Amino acid sequence: MERRLAAVLAADMVGYSRLMDVDEQGTLARLRTHRIELIDPAIAKNRGSIIKTTGDGMLVEFPSVCDAVACAAEVQDRMRRRNADVAPDKRIQFRVGVNLGDIIFDEGDIYGSGVNVAARLEQFAGTGDVCVSAAVYDQVRRMGELQFEDLGPQHLKNIAEPVQVYRLILEGEAAGAGPGQDDSAAEPFAVVKPSIAVLPFANMSGDPEQEFFADGLTEDILTELSRRHELFVISRNSSFVYKGQAVNIREVAEKLGARYIVEGSVRKAGNRLRVTVQLIDSCNDSHIWAEKYDRTLDDIFEIQDEVTSAIVATLPGRIEAAQQDEVSRKKPSSLAAYECVLAAKVLHHRSTREDNEAAMKLIDRAVELDPEFAHAHAWRGCIRGQAWGYGWCDDTEEMLRLSMEAIQKAAAMDDNDADVHRLMAALAIIQDNLSQAQYHQERALALNPNYDLVVVQMGELLTWQGRPEEGAEWIRKAMRLNPHFPVRFWSHLGKAHFTARLYQEALADFMRLPAMDAVQTALVAACHSWLGNVRQAQEYVEQVRVMQPDATAEGLLAGLHYGRTEDAGHFTEGLRKAGLN
Repeated sequence: MERRLAAVLAADMVGYSRLMDVDEQGTLARLRTHRIELIDPAIAKNRGSIIKTTGDGMLVEFPSVCDAVACAAEVQDRMRRRNADVAPDKRIQFRVGVNLGDIIFDEGDIYGSGVNVAARLEQFAGTGDVCVSAAVYDQVRRMGELQFEDLGPQHLKNIAEPVQVYRLILEGEAAGAGPGQDDSAAEPFAVVKPSIAVLPFANMSGDPEQEFFADGLTEDILTELSRRHELFVISRNSSFVYKGQAVNIREVAEKLGARYIVEGSVRKAGNRLRVTVQLIDSCNDSHIWAEKYDRTLDDIFEIQDEVTSAIVATLPGRIEAAQQDEVSRKKPSSLAAYECVLAAKVLHHRSTREDNEAAMKLIDRAVELDPEFAHAHAWRGCIRGQAWGYGWCDDTEEMLRLSMEAIQKAAAMDDNDADVHRLMAALAIIQDNLSQAQYHQERALALNPNYDLVVVQMGELLTWQGRPEEGAEWIRKAMRLNPHFPVRFWSHLGKAHFTARLYQEALADFMRLPAMDAVQTALVAACHSWLGNVRQAQEYVEQVRVMQPDATAEGLLAGLHYGRTEDAGHFTEGLRKAGLN
């Protein structure tokens, strides 16, 4: 046996049995994702060694007590941010105890009173807390960034002498909170959500090159509004239909299904920026609120926050505190990088090969200017994913690899960006890892519940998981959020209806597409096959062969991501009945 002085961290998941009883597969998937993305990397970064794990906990040894406390603080802080908009009954939370003592090492395990005290401190800690012993406190109390609350001597189970316990005060936490306090009370919500649309801000700069700036500011304000669960926000794609048009507010509101309309203008001259904005109630065409902001460009992020907060604060029926429980994206350190991202997004939305190539150059420049800007990495992956999806590249495998690399980097940098988790979910779906996709999809929805691309992807995921009726409901909700939704939404709905064995509805959906690819055409053939329309099924099979002369049922199935064998068999059998093996 070997003895040495070491720091021991004991961690345990709160409510593990309850969560497993409600959703065993989902709980394990979310816990595994937290391990892969957050916990294990934090342990490795702080030179820790995982001694053993249980289903809901772990024991970790550190050569430095400062590293052990830094690791515990990082994990709990980041888990708190991850849980900010997760439903209370689905939150994965931990309690942690840290002790410094003489440890016995034997055959890969550790023993001794030093380990026992760490385990009892963990049991004493409250939800989301880190409790440490006096031995730990004496070593780390001079680390300026750490603060502790003295909980006094405590009698811990099976420990003979009282242990002086200190609770680590985590980032953004009130110092007076006591151990065992659980702040996971359900968030309030509005009975009827006010509906709001943000029209594209007019570029008054007289400089066409600054058009992207006005569009980007509009999009960022819209995105921040969408984070508010108490609002029903019409998507960017729908509101931007009216860009550059003189509009009748009542008519636009009626078409978009929004009661409240936000419109404004941006004037940029040199290093000065003037933003005007007004909030209109379309029911009576009355101006509820208007404001003018004269700032230097360095204040663009404060302008965005002020405008967003002021709009939400004036909406009838809103919840009391406009700033409560908001999860903000990480702000870039470089204004130039921020402008490059805005311009790249505008080009991306145009969906042409030339604009995609220009967007790639801009987004690469943004990453070069600010390598720590997670949102830039996310859109770098999204723009390259567009090139891969449309075949706008010579090497599709390399383009997919670059897209995946950028998205994964963004995910490692920022837990609180809906686009990051939307793209991570899409990546997991491509890799047929539906449980991991579920975790990221739930995070994306929690961060931005009114983002039509996130909502429609939830419908896709449910379809692949064998719950197509629910999937169709989510896809229709996305169509409602964005009345000018992309035509591909009809394809998603058609796939959901086909999987639900609603063939007539699926055919109606696919017929709304201006053109169909081989997989969509094969789905139409399978619909006719299951309906007994032999001639029509064979005609669509012939169209598939024209598009892909070497097409097979199994090969076409690779374009779908069914998690259940019966759903995959339902597709291939339908094609075989139509003559495509």
